Amino acid sequence: MASGTALIYDNEMTHHRLLWEDPICECEVPERLTSSYEQLKHYGLVQRCMHVPIREGTEEEIMLVHSSEYLQIVKSTQKMTEEELRRVSENYDAVYFHPDTYHCAKLAVGASLQLVDSVMSGKVCNGIALVRPPGHHSQRAAANGFCIFNNVAIATEYAKRKYGLQRILIVDWDIHHGQGIQYIFEDDPSVLYFSWHRYEHQQFWPMLRESDYDAIGQGKGKGFNINVPWNKIGMGNSDYLAAFFHVLLPLAFEFDPELVLVSAGYDSGIGDPEGQMNATPECFAHLTHFLMQLAKGKLCAVLEGGYHLKSLSDSVFMTIKTLLGDPIPQVSGEMVPCISAVESIQNVRAAHKTYWKCLIHEDVGLVQDLSTKSHSVTEPELVQSSVHPTAEQTVGKSYSDEAIKTERFLNSHMKKILFPVPPVKTSAAIVSTGAESLLPISVQVEKEINTKDCKALISRFYTDGVKEDEALIPLGNMLAVLDKILRKEVCNGIVESAVGSLCAAVALKHCTDFGLQRVLCIFVGEMDTELSVEDGKHLLVNICQKPSEKAGSKYFISLNWKEDTERNNFFSAALGFILPVAYSYQPDLTVIVVGPNRSLGINGISLLTSLLKGLAESRILAVIQDTEIKLVQSVAKALNKVSTHDFGVYASASQENVHEIKLLRHQLQQEWKMLQCSVRDCFSGS
Repeated sequence: MASGTALIYDNEMTHHRLLWEDPICECEVPERLTSSYEQLKHYGLVQRCMHVPIREGTEEEIMLVHSSEYLQIVKSTQKMTEEELRRVSENYDAVYFHPDTYHCAKLAVGASLQLVDSVMSGKVCNGIALVRPPGHHSQRAAANGFCIFNNVAIATEYAKRKYGLQRILIVDWDIHHGQGIQYIFEDDPSVLYFSWHRYEHQQFWPMLRESDYDAIGQGKGKGFNINVPWNKIGMGNSDYLAAFFHVLLPLAFEFDPELVLVSAGYDSGIGDPEGQMNATPECFAHLTHFLMQLAKGKLCAVLEGGYHLKSLSDSVFMTIKTLLGDPIPQVSGEMVPCISAVESIQNVRAAHKTYWKCLIHEDVGLVQDLSTKSHSVTEPELVQSSVHPTAEQTVGKSYSDEAIKTERFLNSHMKKILFPVPPVKTSAAIVSTGAESLLPISVQVEKEINTKDCKALISRFYTDGVKEDEALIPLGNMLAVLDKILRKEVCNGIVESAVGSLCAAVALKHCTDFGLQRVLCIFVGEMDTELSVEDGKHLLVNICQKPSEKAGSKYFISLNWKEDTERNNFFSAALGFILPVAYSYQPDLTVIVVGPNRSLGINGISLLTSLLKGLAESRILAVIQDTEIKLVQSVAKALNKVSTHDFGVYASASQENVHEIKLLRHQLQQEWKMLQCSVRDCFSGS
């Protein structure tokens, strides 16, 4: 089983640099690479990654995407004078050439292909290539927007041909539309391309009509090109996550890619003068975490944009830290998407409704009267929005006031969100015969507590006592594991117990006594013990076959689910309901209890566990009442992340299940605002 993270970097790619004054191109500087790499060294991540040797891409590989005529033009720049280089550069939009540009661009291509080879051959599970020049704007016969060769597009064609892949997902989170990738694959149903980008009603570069939500692909590729246009600046963590929950992730899981490629542009992060957005570095950790659940973890990230060095390097750091499997910091900020973001999300869902099973039952129409349309863009604003800032604004000696303010904020912010990684990832208290040997090797198996020690432990945490002797050992085991999680000696834990409901009740009480303010409890199956949620310190979601009479409040939600016995039909509920509610709540700890008469299969439970690891610094306590060894093994693997999961064959939810989600969303969308995926949701009450 593949494990490990590849890091591809070569200082030679810093030789590509601007030789003359150009206010448009001055922000694309060599320091973009060196600052990111130095940040990784500072935090000790370089030595934790597997180093893959770099090579140049061959001419044949470059021509998988680009014309031979264009290749020869770029090749000819190696021996040009500065004046000749300027003249060639002027033939393209926002591009510069240097005598070393051809060599650096070939290295960027080769690094991307080496990364694909490392992941597809099983040498590593995932990785990132820190490269420049970037690539996603480059077209078949033209450089564009700092980009010479389209690294990710070439890597996609390379992976299709060499490894016979039939489904590749490209996620472009750069703040500029990667129109080069769109043009190359817009009629290709084997490539699902997702891009969010500043659009502002076609007023932001590259100012293309085909960057809007209704550019869904051509011919056989219709439905496989997803554009989420941001029509205002200032989008933040909640807006990005909402686009993932309600657009990308449902379509991506249905698409079921064999490989995920990320055009990892960090100009969509806070403080970047190009993007002017507010997403903080840990947001990219969460986005990366979600993408790692696809394609059995096969993920290749390739650097694109990012022009505020501190924001760029911190975001790269958070991405790689997540790829390495470290716990993820809580995402900061209020979890409420803005109206403009919801408008864009609704229009994308409406445009793609007829092409995807996960959207077919959704009652969603186009938003014609956009809230941002009332803002008329003046001519000076139009010019400013299409011109890149100068180097002095971003990486020169004279920072602008905003750049300095962002750097100060990030220095403070990173100190707040970073935390020591617990020495043990997963602790387990297992009683089933033979189950222990099937757990991942890195799981720390706890010794079973004897009755005397059990009574002493329970009396410390649970003053009400336990009358039934058969409940003593399971409760003691649970409390022993939970206490290690709370004290951050382990990251998460799994416990087998014959008294799941009682364990949940005791666990929630202990968490409150310990001082936690918000605990999320997901209970799968029938509960036989009442759980208190009145004070808001606990949020209970009961996934069951029959509705609970006591559910219906903000903090006690009953999700009545009918399982597809052959396939996994839980994707729509997990992505479109549970994740938005959980991220709205922002728990300090997640407790997942699997009780009797569950309406969810092993694949659904594993999916839920894997997705929820993004919350609460990945602190999860899983209590399994069912002693089915495969279930225990699957949940332990999801918690430990030593191997990648196959969550089963995708099945769209039945109309009955879709109706249940719609009903709950309508009831709760004003309480848990990450549920909002249409403008109507933002203003309707329960």
